[in-house]
Amino acid sequence: MNRRLGIVVSLVVLLLTASACEKELLNPQQFMYTSYYEIKQGRYIDYKVTEITHNEDATIKHDTSIYFMRCIIGDTFVDNAGRVAYEYIRLKRFSESEPWAQSDLWSTIVESNKAELVEENQRIVKLFFPVSKYTEWNANMFNTDTKMNCFYKNMHKAKTFNGLSFDSTLVVNQDSSRNLIQYKRKYEVYANHLGLIKKYYKDLAINNFDTLNISSGKEIFMEIINFGE
Repeated sequence: MNRRLGIVVSLVVLLLTASACEKELLNPQQFMYTSYYEIKQGRYIDYKVTEITHNEDATIKHDTSIYFMRCIIGDTFVDNAGRVAYEYIRLKRFSESEPWAQSDLWSTIVESNKAELVEENQRIVKLFFPVSKYTEWNANMFNTDTKMNCFYKNMHKAKTFNGLSFDSTLVVNQDSSRNLIQYKRKYEVYANHLGLIKKYYKDLAINNFDTLNISSGKEIFMEIINFGE
């Protein structure tokens, strides 16, 4: 009798364990991979930024600026759509010995199947869930800027930047086009359970297909150098 009771108890435990595992595996957030845009209040990421402004009519035709950027997840607030969003605070300095100074106050939210960042009053869809090779979206679906079709590449790959190793990253391809007078190459890299770790941005007016013969435009290169909470 005790043996039978023991078998029954064991079966019940196994069933409960299997059920719990199944629930964990079927967790919708886990399946969607929203953790590639994990929002944690107080978390910060530091970047080294190189910004190049091209203007053939300016005194300095190709003006390069190198600085450091810290992005911090701040307090919550209710946005104009009635949703609970987070402050996205950007601090800037030109050397590591300088104190940080606030540069911008943006906002961010993960809502349903979208990770959104409001920058300069423009709502950008940075990531669209689920993360999949079949997922495509217009990053500018909520603003009046030119349509920007995005898709994922190199998903769940390990990468290292500036001595920091990440076991799972993905690339968001934002733009890649070239013609006689224009060259665009834009992508971002995100790390699981952290967020943006690299930004590559080129939007240039060029001459005769030559990407080195630049009339005007902007280049921005950001890479993570530190993070914390």
